[in-house]
Amino acid sequence: MSYRPDVISSLAEVGEAAWNGLLAAQGETNPFLSYAFLHAMHESGSASAETGWQPQYLALRDGGELAAAMPLYVKSHSYGEYVFDWAWADAYHRNGIEYYPKLLSAIPFTPVTGGRLLARDGQARAALVALLKAQQKAADISSTHVLYPPEEQAMQLHEAGFMLRSGVQFHWLNQGYTDFEQFLSTLEHKKRKNIRAERRKVREAGVTMRQIRGRDATDADWRFFHRCYSNTYAEHRSSPYLNLDFFQRIGAAMPGNILLVVAERAGRAIASSLVIHTEDTLYGRYWGADEHVPCLHFETAYYQPLEFCIANGIATFEGGAQGEHKMARGFLPQKTWSAHWLAHPAFADAVERFLERESGGIDDYISELNERNPFRA
Repeated sequence: MSYRPDVISSLAEVGEAAWNGLLAAQGETNPFLSYAFLHAMHESGSASAETGWQPQYLALRDGGELAAAMPLYVKSHSYGEYVFDWAWADAYHRNGIEYYPKLLSAIPFTPVTGGRLLARDGQARAALVALLKAQQKAADISSTHVLYPPEEQAMQLHEAGFMLRSGVQFHWLNQGYTDFEQFLSTLEHKKRKNIRAERRKVREAGVTMRQIRGRDATDADWRFFHRCYSNTYAEHRSSPYLNLDFFQRIGAAMPGNILLVVAERAGRAIASSLVIHTEDTLYGRYWGADEHVPCLHFETAYYQPLEFCIANGIATFEGGAQGEHKMARGFLPQKTWSAHWLAHPAFADAVERFLERESGGIDDYISELNERNPFRA
């Protein structure tokens, strides 16, 4: 079958119906791949050429139908990726070779596994991989990186000449709990005791919690959340990736996928977190506070979303990037994947050797973590 290739700089060139229809055709329900989320990233200017995230999506058309597509960006830096290649960029620089620009297939600022090779069938997916290979060789780039694909797509990219890298995230699995106390009863005594103590500290500080569904969130709620989110970056002496316009756009376009948690004391909001969810998965995303209360982060960003999962029968809570501390709260290690192609043969060989050593270390690390399982034997 002959497909017509295309490179698109805006999802508006595809259209919401065609983009979401392609996701539905392969059973992809990840909300971060939705037209609403990605279009908000671009239209708000959060992920744009000006911020170093120039959209250059690949698409294959079969007549008037979108047969395959790939979220793809030309990157002029490595910020907001969560699979770190700073050492690779530094090695290029020390040898007088340009590392940027590079190609990156990822959801901006979102370390969540989801489809990167979006296709209606296997034939279209194979053609999309071939288009990616042709694009990266024709372009003046150092490398291509595909972050957080599902394992099946990672393996397909490996067969096409990409090197694989693995990482670790922490996910909570709902075992059909009827309430938070039943979940706690499955943990080791010390873990259970610590969680109860953390929640008690928040209550004794006079803090109450509100869960706000996206459809009920007001403009004031979004402005307060964005202030909290920005405070988190300010505390780390950095600038936030996402602007208020982005959050207002997803609040309007995908309210059914959004939960805001707001902490209040003496009638005043003091902290907030945002999670994104589907019927079966909840994704921890952002949090921040106007003032410090011991353990408020855990209550706002973990325990309230866990209660929401239990109340709504949500099977999985993906806790986001990094964080062994999540294990003490019932999250378990899960392997993640990324795929990498480097144009320079010598550097590609050196990175491949590094990844072989790193892979063994990741497997050992996951085994070690599983030996520290927080649940009762």
